[in-house]
Amino acid sequence: MGCQSYTTAHSIPPHTLTRMAREWLEEDTPNFDPAGACVGSLEVQARLLCKTPHSVLAGSPFFTAVFTEVGCTVDWIFQEGDEIDAVTLTAVVRGPARSLLLGERPALNCLARASGIATRCSRLQRMAAAGGWHGEVAGTRKTTPGFRLVEKYAMLVGGASTHRHDLSGMVMLKDNHIWASGSITQAVQTARSVCGFSSKIEVECCSAEEAREAAGAGADIVMLDNFLPQELHVEAQALKVEFPTTLIEGSGGVTPDNLALYFSPHVDIISLGCITQGCPVVDFSLKVQKPVSPLGLHECLQPQNQMYSQ
Repeated sequence: MGCQSYTTAHSIPPHTLTRMAREWLEEDTPNFDPAGACVGSLEVQARLLCKTPHSVLAGSPFFTAVFTEVGCTVDWIFQEGDEIDAVTLTAVVRGPARSLLLGERPALNCLARASGIATRCSRLQRMAAAGGWHGEVAGTRKTTPGFRLVEKYAMLVGGASTHRHDLSGMVMLKDNHIWASGSITQAVQTARSVCGFSSKIEVECCSAEEAREAAGAGADIVMLDNFLPQELHVEAQALKVEFPTTLIEGSGGVTPDNLALYFSPHVDIISLGCITQGCPVVDFSLKVQKPVSPLGLHECLQPQNQMYSQ
């Protein structure tokens, strides 16, 4: 596990993992589990297989928390941030059959979604590095309700910036805020009187005139929204000359296919909603094995490069 992924995994408070795992399990099994009666509490082990090539593993703390909550153990062969090929044994889960199957779907849902986001972020970061760009690729608040922590965490594992986590984390004044308050300057002044020095203020701007007003009013970050790449480059350079300490963000219409067009030495942040919206998941499966001898887990664990046919 790389240092960054190690630190990222430890940024999630244990009580938060426990709370989320319990909520997911409660949602999936709110009362009886009739299928659990078919398998009972026989001790079994299951192999977690990654079936999507060139995937970045993310979400193992959530996966493990779910199984811990139902009395199972997880032994990871790969770690957060590792790139995995298909079809590869990734972890082994052990515990009572009915408990293991209770945790299967909530745990896989977390792992598949988080790994998909981390994989996309990792690829975007490689594009930025290849283009020699100094700035930060960032996500947005376009996340799945109730699942934001998992998705923001996956961005970090993939090497991207999370942007703001919620409305309390940073002030972003969008077009509706501006129209409702009367002007950019008025909105920035009012927001500053509430948030003080401890929060940055960002203003979404749709024109060069709005961008200059926002920077002049004291915005810490100016978002140039839905600018064409060449327009973005010209306006970002002009703003940096006049307001050198203001951060410039490009957003709107940016995709993995056109990201490189937005790279500029004058642009500090490029945010993409597609990091979470429409992002492909990584295909994982959890296969329960027939009962094995008491020799146990070491029989199941194979070298990391061992491949398994589907």
